[in-house]
Amino acid sequence: MTTTVSDPSIALPGKGVHVLGEPGEWTKPSVPFTSRIVYAAAHVVPRVTADNTPGALADIDWDATLAYRRELWSYGLGVADAMDTAQRGMGLDWAATAELIRRSGAEAKRVGGLLACGAGTDQLDLGASPSLSEVLDAYREQVSVVTDAGANVIIMASRALAQVASSPEDYLSVYSTLLNEVDSPVILHWLGTMFDPALEGYWGSVDIDAATATFLQLITEHADKVDGVKVSLLDANHEIALRRALPDGVRLYTGDDFNYPELIIGDEQGHSDALLGIFAGIYPAASTALQELDRGNSERAEEILRSTQELGRHIFAAPTYYYKTGIAFLSWLNGKQSGFSMVGGLASGRSVEHLTELFVLADRAGLLLDPALAVHRMGLFLELNGVTS
Repeated sequence: MTTTVSDPSIALPGKGVHVLGEPGEWTKPSVPFTSRIVYAAAHVVPRVTADNTPGALADIDWDATLAYRRELWSYGLGVADAMDTAQRGMGLDWAATAELIRRSGAEAKRVGGLLACGAGTDQLDLGASPSLSEVLDAYREQVSVVTDAGANVIIMASRALAQVASSPEDYLSVYSTLLNEVDSPVILHWLGTMFDPALEGYWGSVDIDAATATFLQLITEHADKVDGVKVSLLDANHEIALRRALPDGVRLYTGDDFNYPELIIGDEQGHSDALLGIFAGIYPAASTALQELDRGNSERAEEILRSTQELGRHIFAAPTYYYKTGIAFLSWLNGKQSGFSMVGGLASGRSVEHLTELFVLADRAGLLLDPALAVHRMGLFLELNGVTS
């Protein structure tokens, strides 16, 4: 299936022989970004011999997992850790999450990397119907772990709170208490049901306008304790309207993995910063675009980001919560992990057809960084799945 290193090609199911192009001319920054604050939400790499079956406790390859974070930092991006990209609620248990936060915190301190970590309530047993006070205490425990690790706090959406809250006032009570208690401003994370169906009705309503009103009330009343908000609703118009309604000094970190180019570039009334799962896959291009943006070349920055958009939309296609499989597959194709495996067996979350299209789109975007290696590994994947040329 492979040819020479100078002209790697591979026979792909339904596509014939695909000849790979050259990687993009990506660069690493020499100074920190100035025009945007950007986090890439990183995934975790399990040990190759771990029991990665559904329901098994996560068994992490810490060397590979931390190496991936160093790679992101080397391109100037901040790392958002212990988020849904790292399989929170989809295989990564709280004990492993807490260890991830501690190790990432130590590594960020060692290399001088920007780090924010998710604090949620996933140590709770939802079958036991936790109370509001138990949800609050669970949040407190996780906020403490993140703070002790030296990371910025991201208050994640809580399945437990969505289950037990009966009104917008319940959300305001829990979040207001947390915000009154934190020492430094935090990032609030609003995750849509396309990422986690268990979060339906978050902020006390299934009506998006009513939920947004509650969200804005919370932020307005505690603006001094909110660094920014991460919104993952995949609705660019809603994000822009929310961004314009935020109090001065509160950032909008886009979580829109479909529409990020236009949201990051912005308009005459402002722009979004970013906290994106897709940036863990396209980080060389994202970094190069941000360098162009810092130089005032917004047209070139937007051109680079848009060149990755088709890949991003494919990786995050419905069912969106399986996007993590694509991030790990791209990591494996690029040699950042020795095996295509994920905790909880999530490597089976996407089809051969889906991952074949991902391979093609990543190549078109210049994001297969070692084409010969990518061809070799894609060939192994296809052979393992019974696809022969």
